[in-house]
Amino acid sequence: MVTVAKIAMEWLQDPLSWVFLGTLALVVLQLRRRGKAPLPPGPKPLPIVGNMAMMDQLTHRGLAALAERYGGLLHLRLGRLHAFAVSTPEYAREVLQAQDGAFSNRPATIAIAYLTYDRADMAFAHYGPFWRQMRKLCVMKLFSRRRAETWVAVRDECAALVRAVASGGGGGGEAVNLGELIFNLTKNVTFRAAFGTRDGEDQEEFIAILQEFSKLFGAFNVGDFLPWLSWMDLQGINRRLRAARSALDRFIDKIIDEHVRRGKNPDDADADMVDDMLAFFVEATPGKATGAAAADGGDDLHNTLRLTRDNIKAIIMDVMFGGTETVASAIEWAMAEMMHSPDDLRRLQQELADVVGLDRNVNESDLDKLPFLKCVIKETLRLHPPIPLLLHETAADCVVGGYSVPRGSRVMVNVWAIGRHRASWKDADAFRPSRFTPEGEAAGLDFKGGCFEFLPFGSGRRSCPGTALGLYALELAVAQLAHGFNWSLPDGMKPSELDMGDVFGLTAPRATRLYAVPTPRLNCPLY
Repeated sequence: MVTVAKIAMEWLQDPLSWVFLGTLALVVLQLRRRGKAPLPPGPKPLPIVGNMAMMDQLTHRGLAALAERYGGLLHLRLGRLHAFAVSTPEYAREVLQAQDGAFSNRPATIAIAYLTYDRADMAFAHYGPFWRQMRKLCVMKLFSRRRAETWVAVRDECAALVRAVASGGGGGGEAVNLGELIFNLTKNVTFRAAFGTRDGEDQEEFIAILQEFSKLFGAFNVGDFLPWLSWMDLQGINRRLRAARSALDRFIDKIIDEHVRRGKNPDDADADMVDDMLAFFVEATPGKATGAAAADGGDDLHNTLRLTRDNIKAIIMDVMFGGTETVASAIEWAMAEMMHSPDDLRRLQQELADVVGLDRNVNESDLDKLPFLKCVIKETLRLHPPIPLLLHETAADCVVGGYSVPRGSRVMVNVWAIGRHRASWKDADAFRPSRFTPEGEAAGLDFKGGCFEFLPFGSGRRSCPGTALGLYALELAVAQLAHGFNWSLPDGMKPSELDMGDVFGLTAPRATRLYAVPTPRLNCPLY
C-alpha cells in the first residue's frame, strides 16, 4: 500500500500528469453533456484553467469586442466557473424578462461574500423572502420620496457645488477640477443621507474604508475560480479582507451605538438612513444576519422585517457604493459630452434661459419643463450607463436561445455594449441627444426596464431601487451647472481634443478628471 502511494505521489509531481487529469476531466464533462443543449460559442478553453488567461479582457469594452466575433451570447470557462456575456437586446430580454426568475441571483466572490457579512445586504443577497423584504425596505423607506432629508441634501449639495465652481473659477478664466467637485457632491449627499452629517474627519476615515473595499471587490483572487487553491491565500487577500471588515465594524458600530442612544424617531424630518433601519433593529447572534432578517409575505415591514448589525452595515455599504461613484460618473460624463459637443450644450442653455430665465438658477420645479435636458440625460446614460456590466447568477439550469446555461453560472449583461448596438441605434457611438426628441428615431424609448435596447438601470427583479433619487441628483446637478456657467476647455483645447476615454471598475468613469473653465452667465450672484 505504501508503495502504491509513493508511486502515485511521484506520478503527480510530473507536470504531464496534470495535463492528463485535466484532459480526462474535460472528456468526462463532454460525455455528461451529450444530449443536452450546446454551450454558446466562445474562445477555446485550456484544461483546468479554461479562459483565465483572458481575465484582462472581461471588461465592458473587451466583452463587446469578443461579442463581435462570437455573437450576442458567448461562453467563457474561468477555472471551474462557467461565465456568459450578453451583449444584444434580444438575449437581454430572454435573461431579464422571459426567464427573470432563473437569473435573479447575484454572484459573489470570496471578497464580496466576506465584506457583505455573507450576503447580509440587498445587492448580493440571493433572490428569496429575505431579499424581497430588503428591497421593500429600500424602496419604501431608504430611497422613498417621503424621506425628505435625502432630497433636501441633494438640493443643498448641488447649490454648494455651484458655489464651489464659482469661487474656484475666480469669476472666469481659471480652470476648475469639475470631476473632483462633482464627486464631492455625491459623497456629501450619500454621507448625509446615511449618517445625518457630512463631518470632514469621519468622512475621510470612511472614504478610506470604501476605497479599500473597492480595491478588494475588484481584486483577482485565484480561489474564486480554482477553489482548491483558496486556502493558500497566495495573494494575501484574506488578510486584507479581515483588516477591511474590522475597520468597517469599528466605524459603523460606533455610529449605530450613537444612534441607539439618541433614539430618534425615523419619522422625524432630520432622521437619516441609520435611524430608519434601527426601527427594525434587533441584537442577534453574529453570523445569523440573513436568517433573522424576515419572513415572507405581509405588507407591514415592522411585522416582518428584523435587522441585525451586520444587515445595517452591509446595506450602508450598498448605499455608499451605489450612490456615490455611479451618480458622480454620470454627471461628469454629461458635462464632458456637452463640452465635446458644444452645439448640444448651447441648445440646452437656450432651453434653460427660455424656461428659467437668467435671474436665478434652476429649481426642482423646473426639471419637468426641460425636455431637452431629459434628452441629454438619456443620451448620457445610453453611452455611459452607471454600471456597465450587470452581474447575475443562474439559480437553475437554463436554455437561452437554444444554448445551455448551467446552474451557478455567472452571467454578465453588457449594458454598455447594448447601448451602442449598431443594429439598434443609428450613429451608435455618437453623442446625439436629439435622437430622443419627439422627432427623433428613439423618441419612444425609456429606461424603465421595458426597452431592452436601453438598460442603464437594469430590468426586472434586480433593477436599481434608487433610480428616482439618482436621476434627481443627475438632472439637478447638470441643469444647474449648464445654466449657471458658460464652459470652455483650458489652455485653448478644442472640443475634439478632449479625452473621452474611460476606465473599467464598478462603474466606467472618465480616464482623466474633467477640467474646465467656468464663466458665470446669470444676473444673480452664485455665492
